[in-house]
Amino acid sequence: MDEDRLLAFFEALARHHVDYVLVGGVAMNVWGLVRATEDVDVFVRTTPDNVAKLRNALHDVIDDPSIDEIGVDDLAGSYPIIRYVAPDGSLIIDILARLGTAFGYDDLAFEVRHVGRTPVRVATPATLHAMKRNTTRLRDQDDATRLSAAFALPSDGSGEGG
Repeated sequence: MDEDRLLAFFEALARHHVDYVLVGGVAMNVWGLVRATEDVDVFVRTTPDNVAKLRNALHDVIDDPSIDEIGVDDLAGSYPIIRYVAPDGSLIIDILARLGTAFGYDDLAFEVRHVGRTPVRVATPATLHAMKRNTTRLRDQDDATRLSAAFALPSDGSGEGG
């Protein structure tokens, strides 16, 4: 993942006022828990207006007509995740509307943190922990353990809000 392209993406999200929340490995990095990742994961509010803002933000960063294929209907469907890969491979984005019945956009608590001078809406450590603690992926289990230790979160999830 190209860091300059990622920063440009964050800047475009802010400029276009996209309702999104950063989750996954990049969110871990924003909170100071370094983890290698090949993609950026963002939850988005799935309204026509917001998805249009997301497409406009992507167009600001990447010259790719296939961006126009990203639509609300796909995100609202039975598999509510779209993987977008820039034609040159410099940016891979997983765009999420929900994770099963456990998490949707409105379930995610976030804080605005700065990456450089750019404001980024990043899921709180407690939210990331809640998303990762009960999965079967070893990487997620490790992330949950690290979040719990770094932010004094209960390992069983008690006392956590979404």
